Amino acid sequence: MNKIRNFCIIAHIDHGKSTMADRMLEITGTIEKRKMKDQVLDRLDLERERGITIKLQPVKMSYQGYSLNLIDTPGHVDFSYEVSRSLAAVEGAALLVDASQGIQAQTLANLYLALEQNLTIIPVINKIDLPAANIEKTKKEIIQLLGCAPEEIILASGKTGQGVLEVLQAVIERVPAPVETGSGAFLRALIFDSTYDEYRGVVAYIRIFDGAVKKGDKIVLLATKAKSEVLDAGIFAPEYKSTGELKTGQIGYIVTGFKGVSECRVGDTVTNYQLPITNYQLKPLQGYKEVKPMVFAGVFPKEGNEFEELREAIDKLKLNDAALVYEPEHSQALGFGFRCGFLGLLHLEIFQERLSREYNLNLIVTIPSVAYQVYKKNGEELIIRSPQKLPDLAEIDKIEEPWVNLDIIAPKEYLGAILNLTQEKRGLYKNTEYIDSSRVILHYEIALAAILTDFYDKIKSVSSGYASINYDLAGYKPADVVKMDILVAEEAVEALAMIVYRDEAFKRGKETVNTLKETLPKQMFVVKLQAAVGGKIIAAERISARRKDVTAKLYGGDVSRKRKLLEKQKKGKKKMEAQGKGRVEIPSDTFVKLLKR
Repeated sequence: MNKIRNFCIIAHIDHGKSTMADRMLEITGTIEKRKMKDQVLDRLDLERERGITIKLQPVKMSYQGYSLNLIDTPGHVDFSYEVSRSLAAVEGAALLVDASQGIQAQTLANLYLALEQNLTIIPVINKIDLPAANIEKTKKEIIQLLGCAPEEIILASGKTGQGVLEVLQAVIERVPAPVETGSGAFLRALIFDSTYDEYRGVVAYIRIFDGAVKKGDKIVLLATKAKSEVLDAGIFAPEYKSTGELKTGQIGYIVTGFKGVSECRVGDTVTNYQLPITNYQLKPLQGYKEVKPMVFAGVFPKEGNEFEELREAIDKLKLNDAALVYEPEHSQALGFGFRCGFLGLLHLEIFQERLSREYNLNLIVTIPSVAYQVYKKNGEELIIRSPQKLPDLAEIDKIEEPWVNLDIIAPKEYLGAILNLTQEKRGLYKNTEYIDSSRVILHYEIALAAILTDFYDKIKSVSSGYASINYDLAGYKPADVVKMDILVAEEAVEALAMIVYRDEAFKRGKETVNTLKETLPKQMFVVKLQAAVGGKIIAAERISARRKDVTAKLYGGDVSRKRKLLEKQKKGKKKMEAQGKGRVEIPSDTFVKLLKR
């Protein structure tokens, strides 16, 4: 155990975590040079395309006789739950700070998570090879933040490899070796992630805190009481590498033998199952706080007969996306589906993409909303996660919406523009904190719905890309909101209904019908697009009819013949519309465009 070091890399998004991990794998010879590629630990196609880490990924390296277990973590605020799970499995963290950007919002958020776990922090200034690198300024920020000595800060470049050896050396020297936390007689291992293998069933990623586990052992999970036999055990190299056994302090995987994905939960404790003695009295390891989803959306299969396939796909995704929350939902218009809870819009977008790519599912995703607390006049209290469930206005006493504590880090020169934007979004200013003479942290309270859709893009726009944000749930406050229905060809489209602020209903309605006008294909008849609140139309547009050239067969003759054919065509279109044959099918990419709008 003295030769084991468990650590992770934490940073703000795009501060070079994956590139730093690449150099570590290269230097330690974990991966052969001929097999090396950029972002080698990012397994999903989506991660490579977007250049961001979505899933935590463990790997074991050998260096100077030490076994170094690294967990690469995501940096975006929507995947902070992945970071918290990684931190629970290690004793130390390398904190990467971009030399050109300095301390960012998610740097702070991830650092606070690490300090809560009492981890050893190794400060690293990354990307020192950039022309825009300001090493001295970044050093001062880190010293002010951590209170560390200047010589403790390592200067490195994940791209060139400079300083990476020093980081590995610091991990060996500064990060403590794992110690047994209880009696070594019984196995106690924390499940920090899991995945589903078509041939082997559920594979659990574990950190052994006490005891050992080997192939053929009988195991039981303390929370679910599920029992099974270990079919295999091994390490990440970074592919699965069977060793047959894992001992105290090690990070690795076990093939659990579970076929049901619900039996193996992230945060559960694995222990031996030999005799029905004191196992259930064994104290479980501290798991994870129950995640609180921020954004809710309905997910429905486009084809009604694909509901079971959707259920299986979501069950499997849930295994390695513990932040996902879902429950079955039925819609009169869309049929059977699921109401899913996410940590943010990027989380929702990635979820939708993974279902589409990995499971070949065509989906309809409803407009995302937050969870509202509704107090009815008869004393009943409801949590409303979809506009369709909102009671009639006459029955409602008051509605409360979730608010968040918002931190914005930005250079001082952009303060005015940021203050104007947060004021426009109804944010409540709390105070300003100075990182140094040129950068500040603005602390706000703001409604989650106000920052749900375009706030991140706007904050980047007004700050020329320099500002960064982080937020966490603060509580609920009263809100004056109404349900807005969207009618296409005079039929309400359930998937497009949304809950909006009463005084913003016209603006949001106008934006939505304009987007539909731009994206919906033309039909053989005029399509009316309307936004309505309480039965009253507040915004409207129309898509002109696609017209067949019925006069093409005419070769001269009186103009009345041409007019007669056009009148006949016009009557046919009206008849089609009136008889309901003019129903409009909304393409799935329209929902995506509305989501991004």
